[in-house]
Amino acid sequence: MIRLAVRVRREQAEIVLAELLGLAPTGVEEVDVDADTVEYAVYGPPGELPGLPDLNAVVGEALVEISTTDIPDDWHERWKEFHRPVLIVPPAPPGGDALTAVPAIRVRPPWEAASGADSGQVQEIVIDPGQAFGTGGHASTRLCLELLLELAAAASDRGPVLDVGTGSGVLAIAAARLGYAPIVGLDHEQESVEAAAQNAHVNRVELDVRRFDLRTDAIPAIGPAGLRPQLVLANLLRPLLLELAATMPGTPANLIAGGLLVEEADEIAGAFAARMGLHERDRRASGDWAALWLQAR
Repeated sequence: MIRLAVRVRREQAEIVLAELLGLAPTGVEEVDVDADTVEYAVYGPPGELPGLPDLNAVVGEALVEISTTDIPDDWHERWKEFHRPVLIVPPAPPGGDALTAVPAIRVRPPWEAASGADSGQVQEIVIDPGQAFGTGGHASTRLCLELLLELAAAASDRGPVLDVGTGSGVLAIAAARLGYAPIVGLDHEQESVEAAAQNAHVNRVELDVRRFDLRTDAIPAIGPAGLRPQLVLANLLRPLLLELAATMPGTPANLIAGGLLVEEADEIAGAFAARMGLHERDRRASGDWAALWLQAR
């Protein structure tokens, strides 16, 4: 097994991450090297990843440092140590205000045992981290899940959902567990479409998962009745979020946007506000990553 690592200055990380996700849709490991440097790594057998010597290269406008490392044969077992359950708890009522009771969301890999908590208190979601991006471990996914729980607690309506860039399907599955339906998941990568469909089956929820290219395909309506989504989930990188803001037909009641660097959040909020009139209801940040809950007025 080979580990291909790319180090880049933090302000140029988005360019490199976008390129790596195109090459490795099954997922990219992220490591904070120091305050100014981030490392992305992908894994694969020698026949699938290039065994390059350590070197410097240019990706887009970003100067990166590339290194490869041979990983021991037991890497598949050791790799499991890096994937632990993630618990997302619902918000507490601010100042005693009444909120709809919603369960916590616990995302775990299949080799970890269930928490044993009552399903009304904790909804378990099982995601295979080897299949597609989105295990709950990445900050952008966690932030989107936090905002999804906040939205579910703030309103009792549970309507149609569109998950653009569904990846492993984790956000769509969480929405289904919270009572949203029907749900359509879209992704450019066939591996992600298959992984999301399989994860939906494992978690016993109904998802309509389709292959989709945001840059060329029209965003579909949901279900035979041609429903517009009440909620759009979009855990995407900045260029695709800007594309979504420019092309999405109609205005959803709510939109949760993730995959953003902190300094990009204002731009994305402004793009959706300018075209659709969505205003910012809440913003979450963790490290360099941010997520937005945008709402129709």
